[in-house]
Amino acid sequence: MNTVCCFGEALIDFHGKPSGAAPVFTAHPGGAPANVAVAVARLGGRAAFVGMFGRDMFGDLLLRELDAAGVDTSHVHRTDAANTALAFVSHAADGERDFSFYRPPSADLLFRDADFDASVFAAGTIFHAGSCSMTEPDSAAATLQGMTHARNAGELVSYDMNLRPPLWPRGEDPAPTIWRALERADFVKLSAEELAFLAASTGDEEAVFARLWNSGTKLVVITDGERATRWFTPNAGAERNTFPVRAVDTTGAGDAFVGGCLYRFAQAGLDAATFEGFVADTNGLDTTLRFASACGALAVTRAGSFAAMPASVEVEAFLEQHA
Repeated sequence: MNTVCCFGEALIDFHGKPSGAAPVFTAHPGGAPANVAVAVARLGGRAAFVGMFGRDMFGDLLLRELDAAGVDTSHVHRTDAANTALAFVSHAADGERDFSFYRPPSADLLFRDADFDASVFAAGTIFHAGSCSMTEPDSAAATLQGMTHARNAGELVSYDMNLRPPLWPRGEDPAPTIWRALERADFVKLSAEELAFLAASTGDEEAVFARLWNSGTKLVVITDGERATRWFTPNAGAERNTFPVRAVDTTGAGDAFVGGCLYRFAQAGLDAATFEGFVADTNGLDTTLRFASACGALAVTRAGSFAAMPASVEVEAFLEQHA
């Protein structure tokens, strides 16, 4: 089985609950790439997290919880130059969330190309990243350099756009920076809103897909909450329904879905060269996406970030119940 190396932000999500005049917040370790690493590890896969934590109580908490989940943290660096990032999360009745970020400055944005360990780009590794590590120029450069190193090494490169507009400098269009990363990815996961954002900056959806195929992307998956998930390759496309569940907290749903996909890719021992053949088997691809959808469905039934990621036995039981 391959190792899934997840690069980027790790932070503390403070989830709020109404309590009298002011909400009460509970700290949950999170951050999209860190959530994906935990998702892969909880499923029984080999996962590593690559990033920078502050030398503070929240960095300690992240390191402790990643270790407890079975994630390799040997590629994590610590710094005194900035604190660990924080996010305060409120929830609507349907589980949808709203974020207030305390970032930048934060430790995760201080990771540089020189901080990467060479073993991250060794054979048998899948490299995963997202856009939240690209909201500052130097951190964006490190993200792109990591993706480039992985691509040059023949690794399967994964990218979850995970757009958070409040994190970007006011007045800056994130699209040009994000496109530089999209053009380095074999597997791209977008939400329906993110596809619409790219289409608005590119012309239309057809232009988005044409640009992705021309850059070498082999699979694009579009999630849309409880609505059907769509997938596309350069030669095919289809959709599959999601599982009906009662959502409690949607914070980690997309990360659980991506983790489910990457776990299956790692199980198959895929690299950039073999990925195209894998996605050409539409029945096998649908099985993978069904598994990933079950991971996402289970995640929304629970509160938290790391805590919401399901174990493999739970996913298999869920799939049997929905056979």
